[in-house]
Amino acid sequence: MKKVAMLTLVMSLLWVSLLVRADSDAAAKYQSCAVCHGEGGQGNIELGAPALAGQGVHYLERQLQYFKLGVRGADPHDTQGLQMQAMAGTLADEDIHAVAAYLSGLPQAIPAGVVKGDLKNGNNYYQAKCGACHGGQAQGNSGLNTPALSMLNSIYLKQQFQNFQQGLRGTHPDDKYGRQMKMMSTSLPTDQDLDDVIAYIQSMAKPL
Repeated sequence: MKKVAMLTLVMSLLWVSLLVRADSDAAAKYQSCAVCHGEGGQGNIELGAPALAGQGVHYLERQLQYFKLGVRGADPHDTQGLQMQAMAGTLADEDIHAVAAYLSGLPQAIPAGVVKGDLKNGNNYYQAKCGACHGGQAQGNSGLNTPALSMLNSIYLKQQFQNFQQGLRGTHPDDKYGRQMKMMSTSLPTDQDLDDVIAYIQSMAKPL
């Protein structure tokens, strides 16, 4: 019985050691990303870099693969997407999975650059057009492959919505979920409605 208990303890310690090492390796691989996205994955509004910490692991992994494969960021007018293509190209597939898992496990931060807007109007449009997929609290839905929105800064949210509107994103035949968002990007009548929705999204931001 003592031998079994000792073996169990040794195996548990070994497993913890492997997890710690894997986490350290992923953190090291993330360092080239931290220049823009921040040490804690909190994003950088001045650089237009979104927060990554606490985002869904499958979403992060899929977007990195899309950048690497040219599914996203291929349009010459998408300057930030082109930069991300170059960065994602330096990661092996196993590194992409490790970095995505590492970032997903970090605590979310309250987004910078919170915009002002009509929260009632934003709530009405968000719940009618966005909430069914992105969640009532803009927390995302892994079952529907949708990202969390509440932790993203206002400039990034607006830029990506406009990228969908302008066809800079969501037009590649392999971007199934991006094509869905491209269709939804026509659902807000005015720029002010978009600002109101973003203000409402950010009003729901809560640190985890």
